[in-house]
Amino acid sequence: MSDCSNGCGSCSADCADRTAPQSFLEEVNELSSVKKVIGIVSGKGGVGKSLVTSLLAVMMNRRDYTTAILDADITGPSIPKAFGLEEKAAGTEAGILTVDTKTGIRTMSVNSLLENDTDPVVWRGPVIAGTVKQFWTEVIWGDVDFMFIDMPPGTGDVPLTVFQSIPVDGIVIVTSPQELVSMIVGKAVKMAQLMNIPILGIVENMSYFSCPDCGKKYSVFGESHIDEVAKQYNIENVSRLPINPKLAAAVDKGMIELFDGTWLDGLADLIESTLNVKLAVPYENGQIFQHFGHTEQFEILEIRQGEIVSKDIITPDCGGHSELAGFLADNQVSVLICGGIGGGAISALSEAGIKVLAGNSGDIDQLVDLFLKGGLQSTEKATCDHHSHDHSEESCQCGSSGHGCGGSCH
Repeated sequence: MSDCSNGCGSCSADCADRTAPQSFLEEVNELSSVKKVIGIVSGKGGVGKSLVTSLLAVMMNRRDYTTAILDADITGPSIPKAFGLEEKAAGTEAGILTVDTKTGIRTMSVNSLLENDTDPVVWRGPVIAGTVKQFWTEVIWGDVDFMFIDMPPGTGDVPLTVFQSIPVDGIVIVTSPQELVSMIVGKAVKMAQLMNIPILGIVENMSYFSCPDCGKKYSVFGESHIDEVAKQYNIENVSRLPINPKLAAAVDKGMIELFDGTWLDGLADLIESTLNVKLAVPYENGQIFQHFGHTEQFEILEIRQGEIVSKDIITPDCGGHSELAGFLADNQVSVLICGGIGGGAISALSEAGIKVLAGNSGDIDQLVDLFLKGGLQSTEKATCDHHSHDHSEESCQCGSSGHGCGGSCH
C-alpha cells in the first residue's frame, strides 16, 4: 500500500502486511476489578497444586490484600474442601456471587454450584473451558488485589483457555521430587513461554519429611533435582514443601486458613512485588505512538502497590527493536503497553524480561488506568509486520540507512 502510514494499531485496512491477531481476552465482570492474576500450574496431577494455591491465597490474605481463588480444575475441584466451604453460590441479575471463606478469601468452584459435592462433572472439553471463562466474566469478584487460579494439570484445553481468555500476570509451577520431573516441568515452562507469561517460581511439594523426634530430613521420594531443573529453565525462586501430616489434616478438615509455616514466604514476597511495576508506553502528545521501532519518546510510570507514584517522559538514545529493548531494560521497565509492534521486537523485549501488551491505541492515562484495574484488552502477539517482505536497509521506511533496526524497525 503506497499510502501506508505504518500505524497498524489504529488502521482499519485489511492488508497483507497487517498481522494483528484477534485478542481472545475476555472482560472481567463489570462489577469486578482484579489487579493481578497468578496461575498455579503443574505438568501432571497429584503433586499438590490445589494445596499451593490455597497456601498462597491465605498468605496474601494475611498480608492484608484482598484475595480470590478461581478454581479452574473443573473435574477435580479441591478448593471448597480445603477451606471447609459448604455454602452454595447464589446469583443476582448482575452475576454470580462468590463464596467467601472465614477470613474473607473470595472463591468460585464448580462444587459451589453442584447440588451434591460428590456429583461427577461429566462434560466435554469445550463445556469445561466455557465454564472457566464464565467464572471470570459472570462472577462478581469485586475489587481484588490478587486472584489465584487453580489450573487443571497438564497443557491441554483448559490451561490454554485460561492463558488466552484471562490476563494472567505470572505462573507458579508445582512439581514433586521424581526423576521425570525435568521433562514434565519443561512442558509447563514451554507452554508459558509460548503464551509470553512470566514464571514466578517453582514449588517442590513432598520434598522431604522431617523426623519429629530428631529433626533430620528424609527424602522419601528420592533426592531432589529441583535446583538443577530451576537452573535449566532460568527459574530463580525455588520453594520446598515438606510431607507434613498437620498440613494434610488442615486440608482434610477444611482448616487450611489456620496453617503455620514459612516454606513459601520467598514466593509470597515475589508475588507481592508484582504490584510494583515499571511501565513504559510509546508516547506522542498523551497518546500511544503506533510504531514501536520509530518511537521518539516513552512515558515511564513507576507503580507501587498498584498505585502510580511517578511519571517521566524520556527520549531513547537509540532506534530499532533490539536497541530499544535494551534501553527499556536499562531503565528497569518490566511491562510495555504499545500499539503496532512486530514479532522481532516482541522477541527482543521478551529476552530482556519485558512483558508486551500490544494492539492498544488512544489516551495513555485511560489505558494505564485499565491496566491497573486488570481490564486492559490487548494481545501479547505481533500486531504489525510491514517489513516482512524485505528486510534490507534500503527498504526501511524509517528513512535512515544507519538506523539500528537493520531494516525491521518495529
